[in-house]
Amino acid sequence: MGVVMKVRIPTCHDKPGTTQIVQLTQQADTHISVILPTVHEVDLFRCFCPVFLHSQMLWELVLLGEPLVVMAPSPSESSETVLALVNCISPLKYFSDFRPYFTIHDSEFKEYTTRTQAPPSVILGVTNPFFAKTLQHWPHIIRIGDLKPAGEIPKQVKVKKLKNLKTLDSKPGVYTSYKPYLNRDEEIIKQLQKGVQQKRPSEAQSVILRRYFLELTQSFIIPLERYVASLMPLQRSISPWKSPPQLRQFLPEEFMKTLEKTGPQLTSRIKGDWIGLYRHFLKSPNFDGWFKTRRKEMTQKLEALHLEALCEEIMCCVPGTV
Repeated sequence: MGVVMKVRIPTCHDKPGTTQIVQLTQQADTHISVILPTVHEVDLFRCFCPVFLHSQMLWELVLLGEPLVVMAPSPSESSETVLALVNCISPLKYFSDFRPYFTIHDSEFKEYTTRTQAPPSVILGVTNPFFAKTLQHWPHIIRIGDLKPAGEIPKQVKVKKLKNLKTLDSKPGVYTSYKPYLNRDEEIIKQLQKGVQQKRPSEAQSVILRRYFLELTQSFIIPLERYVASLMPLQRSISPWKSPPQLRQFLPEEFMKTLEKTGPQLTSRIKGDWIGLYRHFLKSPNFDGWFKTRRKEMTQKLEALHLEALCEEIMCCVPGTV
């Protein structure tokens, strides 16, 4: 169509949640029509708009890797909402599976609709009314209506009991028996509601909501990062005459004790059962994936430091070297 776009494909070495800026050169890039800073960020506020009163609860469900179904009127609304949910825990990577648009023709259809086993840790986006019956046993279901254009706010859906799922095909709502660990942050709700009243652009509302989720996730993950960093052996324990030292074991109870003085209360105003949230998180696929990634990075760092010490020792032992 005559539109030229320049993009940078992310690599395995990029940190989740970071965006590398594509550098433009005046000579080579004068023919570029569009510059896209990202191709995956959705209009966060527009997607969360029908349920923003419950956005913190949904953040918890995604963080914990809970089975979640989004039932929407169209594939685009289904896909955008699922992607918004996955992105709400950034910079933490969502390590479970997610299907922005799941249909009855997908190969996992029987696996996900069976009642003989618990639903897997996955977020499904569906549009077929048939799923209202076949996925009734899933513990958390979001039923949304048509997404409103920017500047309009739909009626806020309510949290409803799972026993009311018989009306799922007609009434929007969040169907779950989940009790959030954290108290609802009324300040962010007032801020977003004020933005709607003042007709603040959806893009600006999305920035506010994205920053809120980012700060919430960082407050949650910083104590974990601090504890995991303490598992790293001291540099003086690295010897060229021994194998690289091993990382200390992650001990959940030892980590819990650190939260009293260095927990999320240092960076977050939100009150609630943070300890319970951490205990649940430590059993989730997101923790498993995050810790494996961090352990791999730290092991590689230890091996690099050991190799460096080995090289220095060799240089000192070789005659004629400085």
